[in-house]
Amino acid sequence: MQKIFFSIVITISISVSAQQTQKPPLHGKNWMAITGKPMAATAGAIIFQKGGNAIDAACAMLAATCTMWDVLSWGGETQALIYNPKQKKVIALNALGFAPTGATPEFFKNKGYDFPPEYGPLAAVTPGTPGGLCHMLAQYGTMSLKEVLAPAIQMAAGYPIDAQTANSIERGKARIKEWPYSKKVLLPHSDEKREAPEAGEIFVQKDLLQTLTKMVAAEQAALKQKKNRKEAIMAAYNRFYKGDIAKEFVRGCWNRRAYYYAGFSKMETC
Repeated sequence: MQKIFFSIVITISISVSAQQTQKPPLHGKNWMAITGKPMAATAGAIIFQKGGNAIDAACAMLAATCTMWDVLSWGGETQALIYNPKQKKVIALNALGFAPTGATPEFFKNKGYDFPPEYGPLAAVTPGTPGGLCHMLAQYGTMSLKEVLAPAIQMAAGYPIDAQTANSIERGKARIKEWPYSKKVLLPHSDEKREAPEAGEIFVQKDLLQTLTKMVAAEQAALKQKKNRKEAIMAAYNRFYKGDIAKEFVRGCWNRRAYYYAGFSKMETC
C-alpha cells in the first residue's frame, strides 16, 4: 500500500554520501508534502501555502491520490499515524470499512465458494477512506472539507492521466470488463485496440465528481445552519454513510444480487 507521509519540518540534516539513488534528497524549511504521485503532492503543497496544517495537507493528498486510481482508491481503506508534537504522542487511525453482517462462512458455502472471492462485490467491505479522511480532518485539521477536497474535485472533473496508471488499466481491462460501471469509467475507448486512456489524456470521473460535490454540499449546508467546523464535516460523513450516497450503494448492491440470483456468473458492481 502506498503511504502518505506528512509532517511539519523545521530542520533536516541527512548524510547522503553512502546513498546509491537517482532520486535527489528533499529538504524543507517549514513544511514538506510527500506522496507517490507528483500531482497529489502538489495538492498538499497548495494546502500548506493556504495556511493549512499537516493534517489538512495529508487529507488533500489522500483525496487526490484516491482520485488518480493508484494503489489507493475512494473505495478502499486508510491507515494513518499522526504525531502530535504538543502531546508528544502518536495517534493511530485505522479506517477499514465494516464487512457485511451477512458475510458468514455459511453464506459463501451456500453460494459454492470455499473462500470469499478475490474480486467483485462479494469481496468488498464498506469504503473506509471517506470516513477516515473526515475523522482526521474534523479532529486534527483546521480547514474545511470544501478546501481540502478542492484539488480532488478538480481532478475528478478531468485531469491528464499518467502513463503508469493508464497502462495498468489497459493491462487489466479483461477483468475490468466484468463490471459494467467500471468499464464505463475506465475504458473510454471501448472496442478499440487500446481501450484504456492514453497517457496524458484527460480522464473524467463524473460519478466520483458528483459524490465529492455532494459531500461538500452537506458540509456547507451544515455551516449555514450555524454548525461548527467539526459538526459540518461530520454532516458530510453522514451523507456518505447514511444519506443518499449510501442509498446509491445499496441500489448498486441490489442490482448485483439480482444478477446473481438470475444465474449470471458476472455481477454488476455499484
